[in-house]
Amino acid sequence: MTEQQQRVKVAVVQASSVIMDREATTEKAVALTMEAAVKGANLIVFPEAFIPGYPRGLTFGTNVGKRSAEGRQDWLRYWESSVVVPSRITEMLGEAARKANAYLVIGVIERDHESSGATLYCTVLFFGPDGSLLGKHRKLKPTGSERLIWGEGDGSTLPVFDTPYGKIGSLICWENYMPLARTAMYSKGVQIYITPTADARDLWQSTIRHIAAEGRCFVLSCNQYFTKDMYPTDLACYEELESSPDEMCRGGSAIVGPLGDYLIEPVYGREEILYAELDLREIAYSQFDFDVVGHYARPDVFQLIVNEEKKESVKWV
Repeated sequence: MTEQQQRVKVAVVQASSVIMDREATTEKAVALTMEAAVKGANLIVFPEAFIPGYPRGLTFGTNVGKRSAEGRQDWLRYWESSVVVPSRITEMLGEAARKANAYLVIGVIERDHESSGATLYCTVLFFGPDGSLLGKHRKLKPTGSERLIWGEGDGSTLPVFDTPYGKIGSLICWENYMPLARTAMYSKGVQIYITPTADARDLWQSTIRHIAAEGRCFVLSCNQYFTKDMYPTDLACYEELESSPDEMCRGGSAIVGPLGDYLIEPVYGREEILYAELDLREIAYSQFDFDVVGHYARPDVFQLIVNEEKKESVKWV
């Protein structure tokens, strides 16, 4: 790794989706990618579920044992706004990465096209500076009510990509509370650990700082800033939002170094692109006394088995 490659400028994009509008949100993502490129970013990161948005506050007309017709209408609208991978939308994102000459990591709601075509996944897509779709990660375990709208990923989409700026990988939101999932990422040598999220609690900041100190890696945490008036008012279940606060997600995106200290402290209450220059030598510097999968590991005591085979759909024989 050359001296120039030991440093990388990153951009963490705290922005709102154009909720349930795939095309408009993609256009916004492209514009923000170009803005970050002008500032010299080599790696550009967007939040969880950015295209077409994280449907905070909606129940889709669901309670235990019942689903409403109105909720199904909103679900269909969400499904129609989802992203097939690959598709014209991924081509637009890849072209943006190519023009920016940067790695682009972005959260989307992915529509399955391998079996029924109906299931949605909370997915992170990775694009290279040549515009290619490098791969994806599907969220392994949707949290709480997310399980109503998203399926579960499997071990076949747990990639870590080797780039000129270090190894990059991602776990989404509360996947990062799964110790074995984190260990799987560490064991693959992740150096820039990306945590797209919808969690704006103060406690989330403890989580990302712990990951950085535990994994001796840089952590890029990216959340949306979102207000209730950004929702389309013609949702069939719009009245569900009446009790929601005006500021539905306050943000909290941040960049953390490999000793757990902030490089860029969390930003709240607005859209903003956070920039930092990372010196990858700080990783080795931090691992002098602790390397979670190196000299501090005890493989004679602990072993981790990761099933990275693709989960097969039901097949007729």
